[in-house]
Amino acid sequence: MSRIFYLNGRYLSRSEANISVEDRGFLFGDGVYEVIEIHRGALIDEVRHCERLDRSLAELRIDWPMGQAPFARVLREVIVRNKVENGFLYIEVTRGVAPREHVFPNPGVRPSLLISAKSVDRQKSEITAQKGIRVISLPDLRWKRVDIKTINLLPNVLAKQAAKEEGASEAWLVDEDGLVTEGAASNAWIVDQEGTIHTHPVDHSILRGITRTTLIDIIASRGWRLKERRFSLSEAYAAREAFITGALSLVMPVVNIDGNDIGAGVPGPVSTELRRIFHDMAIRTH
Repeated sequence: MSRIFYLNGRYLSRSEANISVEDRGFLFGDGVYEVIEIHRGALIDEVRHCERLDRSLAELRIDWPMGQAPFARVLREVIVRNKVENGFLYIEVTRGVAPREHVFPNPGVRPSLLISAKSVDRQKSEITAQKGIRVISLPDLRWKRVDIKTINLLPNVLAKQAAKEEGASEAWLVDEDGLVTEGAASNAWIVDQEGTIHTHPVDHSILRGITRTTLIDIIASRGWRLKERRFSLSEAYAAREAFITGALSLVMPVVNIDGNDIGAGVPGPVSTELRRIFHDMAIRTH
């Protein structure tokens, strides 16, 4: 089936959906994005994703391209037109089209809006989760405001490529103090030998993952111990379990970091249980 894209007020086929060569997203990476999971036809954590999109737009001083109600309708129309039952929505907003100049266009221009939907193979993801994934560590070379979900992802792209070339699925990024910030496309977690779950606190050096936020609610509802604190690679190597979270990976067990098996080298009970209950609990919490 040909995919249908929403671009600046029109539903278009892939061959028809083209942006201007003067779009500031293309020229400068001057834009933001969101990825929302579609599970059994429903949008998971839609409110939190839209709130984060609103924050990202505000931080870059980009206006919303349309009102909230019509935006919600377009999201659902894109899902329907693409007949996606399980997959994800991709949303991108750029500052718009203007002659190339670093300063903002004056007068302002209308933001560009792109929305697409794509199906994913859930069974393939489940098979991966049953085995767990390998991770490598790399220096964190990103800019200092990764809390804004911008389309400037070149360091992340290079990190993911390096991971692929080493036979790993993800790269954990390490700051100047030798502490793990997050993954190239995920948040990073460990479970220590006492059973306490650790993940980096919210600040400008990580993206406040929506799956991360919902998972914290789920962990609290289970009465499990959680510390939002920075941890080192050596702590990760010595952990009982490790895992990543994201809108597409959900809760994905990590069984090896930099060639070091984590725990027994197989998915542990905490990450396995959190993955099992995630969708049911995420829907209940909203």
